[in-house]
Amino acid sequence: MSDFVLMTDSSCDLPASLADSLGVTVVPLSVTVEETDTYKNYLDHREIPIKAFYDLLREGKRAVTAAPSVGDFAAAMEPHLQAGKDVLYLGFSSALSAAYQNGAIAMNDLREKYPDRKLIAVDTLCASLGQGLLVYHTRKEQEKGRSIEEVAAFAEETRAHLCHWFTVNDLNHLHRGGRVSKTTAIIGTALQMKPLMHCDSEGRLTKITAVRGRKTSLAAMKDKLKETIIKPEEQVIFISHGDCQDEAEYLAGLIRAEVPVKDVVINHVGPVIGAHTGPGVMALFHIGTQR
Repeated sequence: MSDFVLMTDSSCDLPASLADSLGVTVVPLSVTVEETDTYKNYLDHREIPIKAFYDLLREGKRAVTAAPSVGDFAAAMEPHLQAGKDVLYLGFSSALSAAYQNGAIAMNDLREKYPDRKLIAVDTLCASLGQGLLVYHTRKEQEKGRSIEEVAAFAEETRAHLCHWFTVNDLNHLHRGGRVSKTTAIIGTALQMKPLMHCDSEGRLTKITAVRGRKTSLAAMKDKLKETIIKPEEQVIFISHGDCQDEAEYLAGLIRAEVPVKDVVINHVGPVIGAHTGPGVMALFHIGTQR
C-alpha cells in the first residue's frame, strides 16, 4: 500500500467506527455554546453527546463553530512526518470554513522542516458526509496502491461528482446563519415550506427550490438522487441527519424502494454543520453525473 497518511477534519461526519476502520486521521473542529462552553467535535462525540448538543439547540441555545488552528494541524501531521510518512489532507470546503486554509498553511510550514516528505492538501468543496463520502472513496483508491499524487488527483476529479442534497426542518436556524431573510423564515415556517439545498461546484450551500411539507422534501431529495446517480448498484450512499434517525431511515427506505443502491450508511450531522442548520436537518450524498 502507498506509504502515506490520509487525513481529514471532523466536518466529515463519518461514523467513528468507519473512520477507524479506514485508518483515517481526523482533526477535530470545535463548537462553543452560549459563548461559555467549548467542545472539541470528535467523531465519537466524547466531549458532548450528539443528542445533548441538539437538545441545547432546541432550548434556544446559540452555538458557534471554529476550525482547527494551524498549530492543531501541525501537531496532527508532524508525528506522521517524523515516522517517514507523507500526508494527504482532504479539507472541509474552503467556502464554508477556514479549516482547509489552516491545514494548507500548516503543510507549507512543515515543508521547510521536512523537505523530503510530500504534503498535499485538497479542498474537497464538500461538507458533512459529502466530505466523508469523498474521504471514503479516496481511501479505497489508496488501498489500490496508488501514489499520493494519483490519489490526490482522484479526489480532485471525484469532488466534482459528489452530490449533496440538504433540507432543514426549521428555517429560523438558516436565518440566524444569514442564509435566509427574517421574512422568508417567518412566512416559510408558517406555510411549512422546506428548502431543498445543495453544495454547489464552488463548495457553497445554495438553495435550489422549496417544497411544502417534510415528507415532500424527503421525497424531493430521493428524486434528485434518481436523476443524477451513476451506477447505483455499485454505490454506497450516505445520509446524515440532525437527531432525526427515524426520518433518515424513512428516506433510506424511499431510496431502496426505487433505486438498487449497494448500501446506505446513516450517521449524525455533527455540531459543525448542525450549529447552522439546527435539529431536523437531513442530507443525502452520492456520486452523480454532476453536483
